[in-house]
Amino acid sequence: MDIPALEGPQNMFTSRSTSKRCTASALALALLAACGGGGDSPPSSALSGAASGAAGAGATPSATPSSPAGAPAAADCGLSNFASDVLARINQLRAAGASCGARGTFAPTTALTWAPLLTQAGEGHSRDMARLNYFSHTSADGRDLADRVNASGYLWNTIGENIAAGYATVDSVMDGWIASDGHCANLMNPSFTQVGVACVPGTATSSYNTYWTMDLGRPQ
Repeated sequence: MDIPALEGPQNMFTSRSTSKRCTASALALALLAACGGGGDSPPSSALSGAASGAAGAGATPSATPSSPAGAPAAADCGLSNFASDVLARINQLRAAGASCGARGTFAPTTALTWAPLLTQAGEGHSRDMARLNYFSHTSADGRDLADRVNASGYLWNTIGENIAAGYATVDSVMDGWIASDGHCANLMNPSFTQVGVACVPGTATSSYNTYWTMDLGRPQ
């Protein structure tokens, strides 16, 4: 029996004027497990989501609705049409509006565009989780979402993150995120205008066979 697991989202916001982080709302981290099925489903899978907002540091962000060019060893888990399929699922949801359970009902909102620098930040985190065998928004060396996005050079006003592990396809991971209140709210958040997503395979010693990171943002 497959056992998908969902970890509750962690939200944090940064004051633009002081660059000091403070918790906007306290959300308990919860682990929700359920039995699943399907021939391409992994033995186990996990989801987590986080959001943060304020001005970051780095180079001017770029955005394109297609796959980022020149990505080394494309972080797409070997899935064809990866970026376009991810964008299609996200923007289909945003165009329709969604009920995100306890996080409320979201009206239709604007489409996201692809941001290579957010993809770069997400890829680094996915590769780190796979290599060091952990699953968290906090990197093994203590860096958080803001640290990783700043290091990519993305200048931001608002950022957020969903992570997942063990999902084999774009549709399966998107279904998992949409079904989770906090992750759904991240996907529907009208503050975000750009997104980057990476999926990398696990290693022989990692707990999951795939590691996904979705970083969302609004540039300065």
